[in-house]
Amino acid sequence: MLLTPRQEEIVALAKANGKVLVDELAVRFSVTPQTIRKDLNDLCDARALTRVHGGAIFPTGNENVKYESRRAIAAAEKQAIGRMAAGLIPDNSSLFINIGTTTEAVGEALADHRELMVITNNINVANRLRLFSGIEVVIAGGVVRREDGGIVGEAAVDFIRQFKVDFAVIGVSA
Repeated sequence: MLLTPRQEEIVALAKANGKVLVDELAVRFSVTPQTIRKDLNDLCDARALTRVHGGAIFPTGNENVKYESRRAIAAAEKQAIGRMAAGLIPDNSSLFINIGTTTEAVGEALADHRELMVITNNINVANRLRLFSGIEVVIAGGVVRREDGGIVGEAAVDFIRQFKVDFAVIGVSA
């Protein structure tokens, strides 16, 4: 699901405040409460928020926002970060890219690079970069985590340890 700018702001407000309320959001965005309820329902369907009486809360604890939903949150900002980071990586170099929606944006922005070797444990990055003729993709072996396409486990760690790369693009869940 691609989020609208209003939905992105709603998620950001929920994250900052822990909770958002229908009536307050309706006033803030100058829309009807029904419009906000639809936004909240869509965001909850995407598991970006959790619906509560009168509004929604930002998920906390061990329950992460679904990977596909995270991909849509702040997508334009992630693309801008991706372009900036890719601009720091010269042709004829090697790099490691780990799992994450922002690291995917960096990978996507490498499309015009030449003579790159990308080592990754991110099946999404590997699948996308395999299409670019100037990029050699080396992917870790191991267990594929269903939630995000990360290749994890001891085999993946042992595989990655054998490389020395010029750059690393490391994401963190936040």
